[in-house]
Amino acid sequence: MSAIPMLQIRQQNGRIGIDADLGQYSIRQPKVDLQIKSNPAMIRIDQHQPELVVDSSRANAAITGGPLLEMTSRLYSNVKQIYLEGIAKRVEQGNRMAEFFKPGNTIAEVYGKEQALPTLGEHRGEASIDNVDIHFNVRKTDIEIEKGSVDIDVKVNKPEIDYQRGKLQIYMMQYPSIQFIPPEVDQTV
Repeated sequence: MSAIPMLQIRQQNGRIGIDADLGQYSIRQPKVDLQIKSNPAMIRIDQHQPELVVDSSRANAAITGGPLLEMTSRLYSNVKQIYLEGIAKRVEQGNRMAEFFKPGNTIAEVYGKEQALPTLGEHRGEASIDNVDIHFNVRKTDIEIEKGSVDIDVKVNKPEIDYQRGKLQIYMMQYPSIQFIPPEVDQTV
């Protein structure tokens, strides 16, 4: 008995090749533009000169009598007292004369004695070690401060992004194929 011839089929699958490289990003960030403007603080100092005040008017009055009006005022300051004492003396003399019958109350005795003239006041001021007044005036220093300022201007630059694509290559490494192999035919028959 003879075998049944068979048809052979051979199949080969296709193969695809892929060659790919990744893309590349390039990112660059420029620096920030920064502008700073400052206004300096202002300080103003006003320092006043100290002042020395010497008042020697009382010393001058003790030495020379001082101004005419003051000297005259001091000179005649006790005139009222002298006047009142003079009136009192005249009243006393009048009372003694009213009693003329008493011994010692004669006109010669009451009015005849030489009377001392009243003394006027001193025309000079009082002498003292405290006659010179010294004052030292110091005024506070005036300080005025005006604040300074700082102006800051910031400009942010956008990032620069660059992308370079990678390669992508797709190719056939092996093509698909089908092969039919017929059976051998016995030619002897």
